[in-house]
Amino acid sequence: MSSPARLADDLDAALPQTQCTRCGYPDCRAYARAMAEGSAPINRCPPGGAEGIVRLAGIVGKPVLPLDPAHGTEGPRRLAVIDEAWCIGCTLCLKACPVDCIVGGPKQMHTVIESQCTGCELCIPACPVDCISLENASGSRTGWDAWSPEDADAARRRHEFHRLRLARDERERRERLAARARSAPALQGDAAPPAGPEPQPADARQAAIAAALARARARRST
Repeated sequence: MSSPARLADDLDAALPQTQCTRCGYPDCRAYARAMAEGSAPINRCPPGGAEGIVRLAGIVGKPVLPLDPAHGTEGPRRLAVIDEAWCIGCTLCLKACPVDCIVGGPKQMHTVIESQCTGCELCIPACPVDCISLENASGSRTGWDAWSPEDADAARRRHEFHRLRLARDERERRERLAARARSAPALQGDAAPPAGPEPQPADARQAAIAAALARARARRST
C-alpha cells in the first residue's frame, strides 16, 4: 500500500489544478492530502467533473460517487475577462489569482492572460467594482474534456511560483519593517513622545481603494 505522501502525490496528479478552492481546501494539493488521509471524499472537484471522480476512485480503490452538488456542478471551463473601461487598478484581483495570470499595476488597467487562466473564479468576488466577468472557454466540453494534463501541469507550476512569490514578498516586507525599527532613533530623557503609529501599508491601500471606488461610482452616475 502506498504511503500517505505517495498517495497524495498520485491524487494531486489526477486533479485539474484549477486551484478554485470549491472543494473546501485552499488548493488542489491540500485537497489531495485530505483525501490521502481519509478526511475528505473524492467527489468535491467540480472542474474535474465525473471523469475526475472516476480517476480519483481508481487511485484510492473506492466506489465512484456522484459529484457533491454542495461544492458546485460540472460545467465548461471559464475564462475571466476584465472590462477595461471600469477597472480602477486596485490590484485586488492580482492577489486573488492563484496562478498569477492577471497582469497590471496600481491605478492601471489590468488584463487576463487567457492562455493561463484556469477559470477558478476567485477574482470575481475580489473585484470591488464588478468589472470581471466569466466567458465560456470550452463550448459544450466539460470537466477533463475541457482541460488537459498539460494544462494541469502548467497550472500547478504557476501556482507553486505564486506561493513562493507571496512568501518572498512577505519575508521582504518583514525585513523592511525590522530595518526601519532598527534605524528609528531611541527616545532619551524628556524627548517628546511619538505622534502615533504610522499608517500601515494595508491602511494606505484601503484608502486608495476607497478613493478609486468613489471615482468609479461618480463615473457610473454620469
